[in-house]
Amino acid sequence: MDVFSAIQTRRSIRKYSTRPVEDEKLNKVLEAARLAPSARNLQDWKFIVVRDEEIRSKLLDAVKGRDFIVKAPVIIVACGTEPEGIMACGQYKYTIDLSIAMSFIMLEAHEQGLGTCWIGNFDEQKVKEVLGIPERVRAAVVMPLGYPDESPDQRYRKSIDEIVCYDMYKE
Repeated sequence: MDVFSAIQTRRSIRKYSTRPVEDEKLNKVLEAARLAPSARNLQDWKFIVVRDEEIRSKLLDAVKGRDFIVKAPVIIVACGTEPEGIMACGQYKYTIDLSIAMSFIMLEAHEQGLGTCWIGNFDEQKVKEVLGIPERVRAAVVMPLGYPDESPDQRYRKSIDEIVCYDMYKE
């Protein structure tokens, strides 16, 4: 699968098979994150891989009761270890860095026949409590990972003309 095919065919999966994710596939997904670019190549991140069913179930309240997340055989929680760092453009480094790394994870997971769903609607403090994440570290993304038990249709996307401007910003 080439990158553009992966981009075109990837879907957010909200129903997972109970089939375990093989270590070889999980390691490729994590390697994709490791190779992702980061501000000044500092890689100020940690990826917590939660496979233990008991620990996953303890996250249910933190993910607002959405059980499809904790039913996935793997949950990856992306953490920014230096959350105070700000780029010259005014953006927090960790949010940009983790967005890139998690996008790489999503694409490699799809290449491996696995599904993911980007979760931003969660209680960060509760996630930190369950997973023992230090207070100074930010938990930015929760992502279930596993074999899809559904194949949703592609959702609506705006046309290129609606989202792209050339040379100057235009409404």
